[in-house]
Amino acid sequence: MDDERVWSFEKSLWDGSPDHYRELVDDECLMVLPLPPFVLSGSQAIVAVANTPRWSNVEFSKGQIARPQEGIIVIAYHVEASRDDRTYEANCTSTYRRLSHEVWRVIQHQQTPPLATTGTVEQPDS
Repeated sequence: MDDERVWSFEKSLWDGSPDHYRELVDDECLMVLPLPPFVLSGSQAIVAVANTPRWSNVEFSKGQIARPQEGIIVIAYHVEASRDDRTYEANCTSTYRRLSHEVWRVIQHQQTPPLATTGTVEQPDS
């Protein structure tokens, strides 16, 4: 899957229909979301997210894509989303696995809203 399709695929998980979401999220997916119960697996994740309203505006920034092996794609990004009078932002990761030619499923997703403090991560000396 090329980079443009990766971002289109991810965006569709934020603004697509519940049926579309169910089609793209694997039954074995693990998710960490910022609301209880926080850690969701398999069908819990699909039900939890599929039953929430879709976002009408979704913008990604700071996007990165890694392809650690054939058939696996890992992405990280910052999202700003809105619907009606609600806005949301978070730092996210998603992992996809290829099931067959051009058929991909989400097997991992996590969302971390911005923390109250704005510290930086110390980088080890090389």
